[in-house]
Amino acid sequence: MPKPNASFFFFQNHVPPFSHRIRNLKTQTLQFQFPIFTPTNKFSIKPKHTEMEILSQMWSLLGLLTVLQNVLPSQLLSLLHSLYESLQDLLSPYSYFEIPEFNGYCGVDLNDLYRHAHLYLNASNHAPATACRRLTLSRSPSSNRISFAVAPNHTVHDAFRGHRVAWTHHVETAQDSLEERRSFTLRLPKRHRHALLSPYLAHVTSRAEEFERVSRERRLFTNNTTSSGSFESGWVSVPFRHPSTFETLAMEPELKKNIKNDLTAFAEGKEFYKRVGRAWKRGYLLHGPPGSGKSSLIAAMANFLCYDVYDLELTKVSDNSELRSLLIQTTNRSIIVIEDIDCSVDLTADRTVKKTQAGKLSLRSSNKKTTTSSSFTRCEESGRVTLSGLLNFTDGLWSCCGEERIVVFTTNHRDSVDPALVRCGRMDVHVSLATCGAHAFRELARNYLGLESHVLFQAVEGCIRGGGALTPAQVGEILLRNRGDADVAMREVLAAMQGRMLAVAAAANDQAENEEAVGVRSPESVLLMGSPENWDAFSGKKRKEQHGCNNLDKKVKFFVRLRSLTRSDPGR
Repeated sequence: MPKPNASFFFFQNHVPPFSHRIRNLKTQTLQFQFPIFTPTNKFSIKPKHTEMEILSQMWSLLGLLTVLQNVLPSQLLSLLHSLYESLQDLLSPYSYFEIPEFNGYCGVDLNDLYRHAHLYLNASNHAPATACRRLTLSRSPSSNRISFAVAPNHTVHDAFRGHRVAWTHHVETAQDSLEERRSFTLRLPKRHRHALLSPYLAHVTSRAEEFERVSRERRLFTNNTTSSGSFESGWVSVPFRHPSTFETLAMEPELKKNIKNDLTAFAEGKEFYKRVGRAWKRGYLLHGPPGSGKSSLIAAMANFLCYDVYDLELTKVSDNSELRSLLIQTTNRSIIVIEDIDCSVDLTADRTVKKTQAGKLSLRSSNKKTTTSSSFTRCEESGRVTLSGLLNFTDGLWSCCGEERIVVFTTNHRDSVDPALVRCGRMDVHVSLATCGAHAFRELARNYLGLESHVLFQAVEGCIRGGGALTPAQVGEILLRNRGDADVAMREVLAAMQGRMLAVAAAANDQAENEEAVGVRSPESVLLMGSPENWDAFSGKKRKEQHGCNNLDKKVKFFVRLRSLTRSDPGR
């Protein structure tokens, strides 16, 4: 057996046994964080103080950078910053485009592209914006719509033509000031930025304008007579909240469809009007008896297109210059309404007055008198709205100062309006609103009474065909007054229509009797009887006897027809 050497005795005396080493290893594992493998010691443990040393070194580096920022010149720091950004742009696969809130450095001119980006990202149907981690919710006092915006310093992602883009909303507070600097940063793939930038921004603008048109609060304007300064607005407004729509409008289905199609084509025809060289405007003439629904149709058009309404009162306008100023102050996407155009101002008399004055001036031989009278005429015309001024308002050069406008004239009597106002190019669409038809009555019964069918519907439609139709306003008032009982309401409507038929028949008989007694020459009678000589050759007694017999036959036939229409069949 070999004799142990000195090293063996040192190892035996100083190295603990294996079980003791394992016990110490467990204790060290609880005291230290993680083992480190080294060639000399396979189970060396790194203490906690190493992590604290790393943090202290980082804070020391930040402190050094702060000292260098205060010591180094600003030009050198700007150069270092630009070099860092250039290096970052060189290595980054994306391109960044900043869109500030205001143009320039004055902070006065609002950047329209920033507004469009804000509206585009805030659209309620914009799915990428709703997936953002943090949103800012808001609601205006005059609207029930809840809008949300991207929170400051947050990013929202979007997709366009198969590429992924990102928007970042930056909000920075200026030093020693409460003002905030807002901007959007658009991130695009660097390889496709030239092919994506222009089409994507056009897409953003289109979607933003559509969202603004639908979501913004509509206003009802009227011309203000108290404005005295040239910088004051000639319009005052209130929120426009008229509930009339095409779904609730009492109108024949075919006419309603044609109007909606025309309005849609007009709203989407920007490129068409530009291509054909016409101003982007449309003229509507609504004529019909009072209560036929002209104002309700205007409100339905405004709600359908989401346009503002400008109710122009011509009696408050002093002259043509003020009328032109009011036109300039109207906004795009608006409806300019002049109700009762035949009663607002005496426009049809302009031609007669000018002819009369021209005849008087031609009889005067003195140049002094002619000059004085001409200047008086010009002053008189400049002191009020003339037909020429209104024609320039609707179809002149000043009518092209805005886009997407609709001009609406209403009148109770179509023939009393000057033909120059209603020709094509000024009033493009003429809508005749008469009494309530069969489809319109069913629509009113559905809206007011909730009726889809009733036993008296056929009797009412018979009265409508027989000349006893009422206006939608009259029918609506009867249904509103009796909305608690549908049967009573239907009977009252039927009675009113029967009374209307009797009144029309009595008025026709009285008019015919008066024409026969007085001998009035009506154009219809002249056409029926030939020349006026033959018409005068008839004796008054013979015509009166024939007329009496004809009236008796007409009355008998009328009452028989009325009885057949109002007779209700129990089995029906």
